[in-house]
Amino acid sequence: MAASFYENPDLKRERQSCNFDKDEITNLIDGNVEKTKYRRELVEYILSDPSLKDPIPVEYLSHEEKYAAELKKACLLVQKMREPVPKEAKFETLRKRQENGKPLDIGVGPSSVILKEGNALGLHFVMFIPAIIGQGSTEQQNKWLPRALNLEIIGTYAQTELGHGTFLRGLETKATYDPDTKEFILETPSLSAYKWWPGGLGKTSNYAVVMAQLYTKGKCEGIHPFLVQLRDETTHEPLPGISVGEIGPKLGLNSNDNGYLGFDRVRIPRDQLLMKHSQVLEDGTYVKPKSTKLGYATMVYVRVFIVQDMAQLLRKAVTIATRYSCVRHQSELKPGEPEPQILDYKAQQNKLFPALAASFAFHFAAEKVWNLYHLATENIGKGDLQMLPDLHGMSCAMKALSTSETAKFVETLRQSCGGHGYMVSSGFPRLYGIATASETYEGENTVLWLQVARYLIKTRMDGSGGQSVAYLIGSNLPDNKAVDLSLDGIINLFQRVAAGYVDLAMKELAEHGRQGMAPYDAWNHSAVQLIKAAQAHARYLVADCFVRSVKEDKLSGPVRSILNELCEFLLIYWLVERSGDFFMFAELKTEHLSQLQAKYMELLSIIRGYAVNVVDSFDIRDEALGSVLGCWDGNAYQRLFDEALKSPLNRNAVHRESFEKYLKPLMKSKL
Repeated sequence: MAASFYENPDLKRERQSCNFDKDEITNLIDGNVEKTKYRRELVEYILSDPSLKDPIPVEYLSHEEKYAAELKKACLLVQKMREPVPKEAKFETLRKRQENGKPLDIGVGPSSVILKEGNALGLHFVMFIPAIIGQGSTEQQNKWLPRALNLEIIGTYAQTELGHGTFLRGLETKATYDPDTKEFILETPSLSAYKWWPGGLGKTSNYAVVMAQLYTKGKCEGIHPFLVQLRDETTHEPLPGISVGEIGPKLGLNSNDNGYLGFDRVRIPRDQLLMKHSQVLEDGTYVKPKSTKLGYATMVYVRVFIVQDMAQLLRKAVTIATRYSCVRHQSELKPGEPEPQILDYKAQQNKLFPALAASFAFHFAAEKVWNLYHLATENIGKGDLQMLPDLHGMSCAMKALSTSETAKFVETLRQSCGGHGYMVSSGFPRLYGIATASETYEGENTVLWLQVARYLIKTRMDGSGGQSVAYLIGSNLPDNKAVDLSLDGIINLFQRVAAGYVDLAMKELAEHGRQGMAPYDAWNHSAVQLIKAAQAHARYLVADCFVRSVKEDKLSGPVRSILNELCEFLLIYWLVERSGDFFMFAELKTEHLSQLQAKYMELLSIIRGYAVNVVDSFDIRDEALGSVLGCWDGNAYQRLFDEALKSPLNRNAVHRESFEKYLKPLMKSKL
């Protein structure tokens, strides 16, 4: 095994030349100095427990073994977080976080350190509990939250169906109210109506928040959340009328038992309709919510988490690729000289540094949308729903952009590591599986882009909207002043492109209308331009947030300079990548593009000087990184070889059974 004191000389040389405080960036990402200390102590507390380590790499386990092994760790982790912590530690147990009114983020935070293939308990913390809080009445919260928080019951969130996804109005699962018994009758009327995909549903959860069409007094009142028991609390056997199981292997996240669920006239009490916003009275009378958008709160909450996850995932991927690019030497840059670090090649820098810059952009964007979410929910509690449309539009835009860009960047970073990046032990296959999954779950991205577009078109037509779309309203519209290539000037260009695409989509819709198309047909025929408008809007929001955050945060001179350079670099990367849009809508000229391309090349050289130290400042433990290529010590080749020796095929020099039964007879036979 690699000696613990080893440090690759190339990495060591890079680290010795660091001219900024790495802890400053670490604290910026964590939130502050105290939060960094909290995270480090918590991670050490988790990783120091031998019972949470894998005796056999999960890649060599069967599907069933993988689920059991990772569930064991998830349960042990929850138990560990319940226990009293060392006196000197500053982090909080689950109980203490609950008492302090903080989110129980164990499903997405601490668990990611040891559960790299998914967490069967994740949705219990990230969706089931938030759904009860966001959708349940005070009485329902008092009844169900203590049990859920204590994990006396384990739940998931069952919305997607085999034949229906993001389009909620198309869901088929029915919940029909029976006033005689004061119960709802849940039914799955067809194969396509089976719930399909919920994490933890297959074998782990015994309860679920189920989204179903509510019928009362002969009328469908639309999609509503119901709290439904699925399994016996003692035996864990499915209850009568419940058909539940696991859907099988996936591209990634294979220790998470995504499941299917069907109902055969299953009865539940009336008070298991979550009634914070709408109610069904005992006689079947339906009481409407103040706004139909209130029911989307749980999904908005999860989309905010996803943006945070994408920033974290991108930090892991770019750490692996940057460190490996530092220790890998390849080819001849100058004839007759030793093979250089591949980090010195401009083509390699072009693969790495956009992702490095984007990891900060999505971090700041996640912070912004998270703050907006908390402000909006606070206002909702006071009866003020004014921020809901903007929150919904912004969370859809940020989720769609962060996931699609992260998936693209992770694949580029994998390729940057050559053949070794294709190894499972590199960490990239796992990261790619998570990134691509995120493009689909909690709102498929194309559908989300069209939802964002609808908000943009409505804002432009009505002349009113929230903060994120203020630039589309009246006198706020971006002017066509002379092109300015400062950061503020480039933001103006992004704004002009977004507004230009919105206007172009509106013209296209209007033209289809003049040709006699129905509004829904016109929308379908304009979808390509509408999606481009939504994407341009999202890029503008992230770019603007990046620029503002670097300006407004309290930073030292060296760190502010680094973030300014990364910000400018990302903006130029996105602009050059879509230069046609800027020629079309922002009066960009050839000479402007030439200046930007020259600046881009200059920034590649500047970022090269501190890239290794910036990824070090992400402060990701090797165990959490999960990559032989990206470990702190840079001993990539030894770690690759050590990992290969763990293969069951290497236990013996000859795989005797297959040789005797198949290979030997083949070689002895005559063709």
